[in-house]
Amino acid sequence: MVASSPKVISDRALHDAELISNSGAWAKNARQLASARAQEQGLPQRRDEYWKYTRPDVFVQKNVALIPQACPEIGIFADQMKTEIVFENAKLATHHLPEIDNCKIESLSNASTLDLHWVQDIYGKLELAGQKPVERSLAALNTAMATEGLLVHATGQVSSPIRIHSVSIGITDAVIHHVVKVEAGASVTLIETGQYGARSNVVIEVDVADTGSFHHIRVQDGKESHMLTHIFASIGADAKFKSFTLTTDGKMTRNECILDLVGDNSSVTVAGACLGDSNFHHDDTVFITHDAVNCESRQVFKKVLRNGAVGVFQGKILVKAGAQKTDGYQISQSLLLDEDSQFLAKPELEIYADDVACSHGSTSGAIDEEALFYLRSRGVPEPKAVDLLTLSFIAQAIGEIEDPDLAQAILSYLTDILEAR
Repeated sequence: MVASSPKVISDRALHDAELISNSGAWAKNARQLASARAQEQGLPQRRDEYWKYTRPDVFVQKNVALIPQACPEIGIFADQMKTEIVFENAKLATHHLPEIDNCKIESLSNASTLDLHWVQDIYGKLELAGQKPVERSLAALNTAMATEGLLVHATGQVSSPIRIHSVSIGITDAVIHHVVKVEAGASVTLIETGQYGARSNVVIEVDVADTGSFHHIRVQDGKESHMLTHIFASIGADAKFKSFTLTTDGKMTRNECILDLVGDNSSVTVAGACLGDSNFHHDDTVFITHDAVNCESRQVFKKVLRNGAVGVFQGKILVKAGAQKTDGYQISQSLLLDEDSQFLAKPELEIYADDVACSHGSTSGAIDEEALFYLRSRGVPEPKAVDLLTLSFIAQAIGEIEDPDLAQAILSYLTDILEAR
């Protein structure tokens, strides 16, 4: 995440001679192509349509005041984890990657030195496809500059989740790129916790083949952190994609999810919840393209904001001509715990097929006074009553998690955070 002028990305920033010279043939080609498109696109500006609610300044400026902080261990999923991979200061700290039945895990740093690798068919390719109709130059910059990440290749049913936990101690910038390939009939669950750095640029590319299944859970926490994430995914016929993100802290967070349903009878779900307090800005930007018959997509986002926190939701469903029997659902809601907080929403539908069922809704409101009075009249203290109503509000988003044990872990984690506050 290095920039010179507001719109132009410097050649030196994009063409790291040492990085290119140390790359194998496939990585060199992918990085050079990504450099070229990032240079052509330039950096995002406040006047850009999809950045009007979130200032991109912190993600594009070279000399920006950041406060690196130690990222504590997140006590969540302890009972569900058998496979954990640790990143420390944006570097892979797990020296021996685990061997798992039906799944091979490799590091980007090692694979990028080879001339041939299966990842060459995905790395940068899904990100490139996701550049239209909206340019995402910071994702292209990630493809060009990332030196570390995981390559996950699922060839069958992976029995237990794979957790990536990142720990940062004083590091400022982190650029991470993960790639997941799910073969036909295979399934895998990927969990992300922690933070890579004070300012993170993270890209995940996911290719789900026919009848495959990919589940993703992410927990973001870091009081002074600035997080920019992109998920690019292609979903084949009869395949399933599910992603849930919980954000409980952070100064500036923007999560983008760009999904393309390319096979008939596929389904995707993107859900998220956040608790925002004070100097907190959280942006969920989702773009789902239906390009096949009889596909389903769901977007469910809940934001709880107080003390001047800001929440943003931009969600679009694009139904292409011929994508008949599409079922697209989108809901974004905020719970404002004071008059100083803001929720900015931009739901969109763009439909070129006539046999579809698409809907979107967005609401913003305060605590239900009647419900609050009911709880207090039964002896529940007001702070506890507000916590209970907050959990009830968020429950719909958590309910999109398919694994009940993981959903319960999220709920318990949220309960602890609310009690601590």
